[in-house]
Amino acid sequence: MPSDVIQWFPGHMAKTRRMMRENLTQVDLVIEVLDARIPYSSRNPEIKKIILDKPLLTVLNKADLADEKMNKEWCNYFSQKNNGCILIDCASGNGISKIPNAVKELLSDKLERYNDKGMLGKKLKAMIVGIPNVGKSSLINKLSDSKKAKVENRPGVTLEKQWVSTDLGIDLMDMPGILWPKFEDRTVGENLAITGAIKDKILDIEEIAMLLCGRLQELYPELLIARYKLNESDLELDSYDLFETIGKKRGMLMSGGVINSTRTAEMLLNEFRSSAIGRITLEKPKS
Repeated sequence: MPSDVIQWFPGHMAKTRRMMRENLTQVDLVIEVLDARIPYSSRNPEIKKIILDKPLLTVLNKADLADEKMNKEWCNYFSQKNNGCILIDCASGNGISKIPNAVKELLSDKLERYNDKGMLGKKLKAMIVGIPNVGKSSLINKLSDSKKAKVENRPGVTLEKQWVSTDLGIDLMDMPGILWPKFEDRTVGENLAITGAIKDKILDIEEIAMLLCGRLQELYPELLIARYKLNESDLELDSYDLFETIGKKRGMLMSGGVINSTRTAEMLLNEFRSSAIGRITLEKPKS
């Protein structure tokens, strides 16, 4: 990972910021999709500045991959910030059925005004926002029971806004994933790289995997030991030596007994991202 501030701001993301501002008047609320494994790092700090006082529902996706205890802590954290907060997992569908009621609760005053005016059944409009690869399009497809939004397991697929209708009384505006101009906090950029929010080819995949080793050493040592059949003493190694030890344990060796570092890195990142190592959350709420 470069030593300077991480820069990542493709042109379409600058366009997305403008698009969000221009379209806010067309929606009743904003649904921000975050990665439950890195809620802080996956939350674009510019979103609040852009949406201002528009009602906000926070949706923590990939919750089935995240630490259950930390899921509860993060939900409490966002609830205390006066946001609605829902835990979901688009892969399994868990929690998604709770979203319509959460939306209606956040907009209860507006719905009451509609009822007073005899506007029963008027559709609500929600803008779906979030960083690349966090699951916005998957969520829209679940809510609309369709395949209208493009879904791929790589960041930067949705490039234009698109409206999607649902049978839930809510129309959804899908916005392209938006990152911010630079990551002043190195840990944020590293966490985004580990979870795949930044394309692997942009950064050094081996260094990303070593960073992951360091995170797991600190936060989930017991899961590392169990998954890779490590000894307690292995946890005292630095992240580079731990990375090599895991590669050797998995038999990812080339001639001369040297580990295949690329294969080892890909394996580690894939197993983290698929929860094969265990349910992991890389950060805690800040007080």
